[in-house]
Amino acid sequence: MKNHWAIKPFRNFFTATTLAWFLWVLVLDNNNLRVVLSNRMKMTALEKEKSVLKEKIRLVKKERDEVQGNPQMLEKWAREKYLMRRPNEDVYVIVDENKTVESDKE
Repeated sequence: MKNHWAIKPFRNFFTATTLAWFLWVLVLDNNNLRVVLSNRMKMTALEKEKSVLKEKIRLVKKERDEVQGNPQMLEKWAREKYLMRRPNEDVYVIVDENKTVESDKE
């Protein structure tokens, strides 16, 4: 058992130290491989969410710019989006039962 093939590489100090360091970094450290990969996946998801939110902000700014200076557009927007009405006016909302409704998460 003196010259066993599995023990031979560990006789060299540098090889043994390098293997111990890899074991420490990949498994035992607080920032091990599992944590790094998990954080990378979270970051990817957050970057996707960031791009979606930037697009929503762009659309809201565009809507705001259209509505800001035009009273007719403001009234149209309020009636369509918030179902506002004038006094003594009836509003009928027609819902298509075949179409699924997507709710805004605000």
